[in-house]
This record gives sequence, structure tokens and C-alpha cells, in this order.
Amino acid sequence: MTSSATQAPVSAADRDRQDRFDETVAAESRIEPRDWMPDAYRKTLVRQMAQHAHSEIIGMQPEGNWITRAPSLKRKAILMAKVQDEAGHGLYLYSAAETLGVDREDLTEQLIDGSAKYSSIFNYPTPTWADMGAIGWLVDGAAIVNQVPLTRCSYGPYARAMVRICKEESFHQRQGFEILYELSHGTDAQHEMAQQAINRWWWPSLMMFGPPDDQSPNSARSMAWKIKRFSNDELRQRFIDMCVPQAEILGLDIPDPELNWNAERGHYDFGPIDWDEFFQVLKGHGPCNALRVSHRRRAHEDGAWVREAAAAHAEKQARTAA
Repeated sequence: MTSSATQAPVSAADRDRQDRFDETVAAESRIEPRDWMPDAYRKTLVRQMAQHAHSEIIGMQPEGNWITRAPSLKRKAILMAKVQDEAGHGLYLYSAAETLGVDREDLTEQLIDGSAKYSSIFNYPTPTWADMGAIGWLVDGAAIVNQVPLTRCSYGPYARAMVRICKEESFHQRQGFEILYELSHGTDAQHEMAQQAINRWWWPSLMMFGPPDDQSPNSARSMAWKIKRFSNDELRQRFIDMCVPQAEILGLDIPDPELNWNAERGHYDFGPIDWDEFFQVLKGHGPCNALRVSHRRRAHEDGAWVREAAAAHAEKQARTAA
């Protein structure tokens, strides 16, 4: 841990606290909510965990609107369970963020007023059933590659939350793969529907890992603090290497004419990513940004009676116990 990665101590007591923090991180031990931590470390965690929680909550929408249109009762039940899992992930992460002293209501307000960020991937439409397969295989697959290293995050509540989340994301990825496999080996029309879904989701899924390392201002510090373990580009390459053989099993093509195995590197080379599209979506100009936020705002407003009822019940319980 370098001193440049942390805030400068201003007293001997601060220096001692900073040293203990640095030693804890260097020893691969966990920082817990009761421990002293640099303000910048706390702010970085709040930003990352809030964005992660928001992504899980907004991520329910692209699949949620397919629950009633899934092709069988079994598919409806599986998709409903998956969407419920995503809601649970959001709640775990809001709870973990609260251990850093932030208020969940404030985080929710930031999401529904459009000032909070969430993963750009959820601002794309899902026009066919095959998109449910592509989201599971690619989006949840990318999430697993991104999130498994977070189980070794230096902040304890975040790392522990990620253990269960990653297990469930693994199930989601296999569910998506199975949908695409069935479609790919069905009729010609079903195969084409699966291929078109892959064409829509491949490039946005690569953008999920964030901008290139030389344009990612927070990565180096997060890695120094052992919040992140690998850079955006490392994780992106790992994901591509994982997906190519799986696409061959599916019998579907990855829409990248420059995708080739590089024996010297031991990795697949791939074509250029449209980073202008990524930053436009990040700024709120994607196909569904406004729709996603407006739906979340309406759901929050419609659920006001639930929060009021819960508060009244808690107040009654407290009076009874007094």
C-alpha cells in the first residue's frame, strides 16, 4: 500500500491509524465497519457498492417484463425466481453500504432522480425471448467474472455479500446458456432469434467491465486498496476467453470478425469496442435510460403504502414491547 493511495495523515494519531489500516490491507485481512478507514476508501466503497446495488435493482426490469410472456409455466417460474434473486442482491448490497454510514433512502432518491449511476448494460431493450438467454449467458456471465474477485475484497461486508450473490449469478448464467442452447438447436427461426440476441448483447457485455485501463481513473487506487483485484482489461480478456468455446458449444457466432486465437499471447484477440457508445449510454443517452429510471420512480411511489404499513407495524411492535 503506498501512501499516495491514501489520504495524508495530519497527526501522530492519524499516522498510527493509517499504518494499522495499511497493515490490515497488506496482510489480506478484512476492514470491518468498526475499523478506522481513510475517507477516500469509504467514499470509493460507497460509490461502488451503491452503483452495484442500483444495477441489481434496475437489472430486474429488462427480464421482469418477460415473466408473463415466457414460453411455458416452467420458464415463467424460473425467470420469476431469477428476478427475485436480483432484488435480493440489491438489498444485500444496500445493507452492506449502510455499514459505511450512508442512508438507504438517500441512495434510493439518487437513483430515482437520475443522479446515480448503474451498469450501462441495463439500458438496452429486450425485444425477444432469446434476449433472456443472452442476458443470462453474457450479462450474468460477465457479472460473475467481475464479481468473483470481489469475494476477496478488503472490506468485509462487501466481500461476504458477494459470496452468495456469485453463487446465484452462476445459476443465472447457466439458465441463460440453456435457453440459448434450446433455441440454437430448434427451428431455423429459433436459431436465428438466438443469433440476433447474441449480436445485440455481445458488445455491450464487453463494456460492462468499464472503460479501458488507461481511461479508468479509479481502478489503480481500488486495486491498491484491494477492493478490486484485477483491472478492467484483464477481466474483459478473461471473459472473452471464457465465452468463445461456450459459443462453439451453443452453435452460435460471436459478432466480431477480428476475433482470433493468438497463440503467442495465449488469449483471443478481438476487435475495437465502440467506447463512444459506452460513454453516451453512461451519460443517460442510451436506448432505455429514461424508461428504466421512470419505471423505478413509479414503483417507488406506488410502494409508499408498503413502507408506511411497515413503519406502523414496527411502531406497534415497539409499543407492545415497551
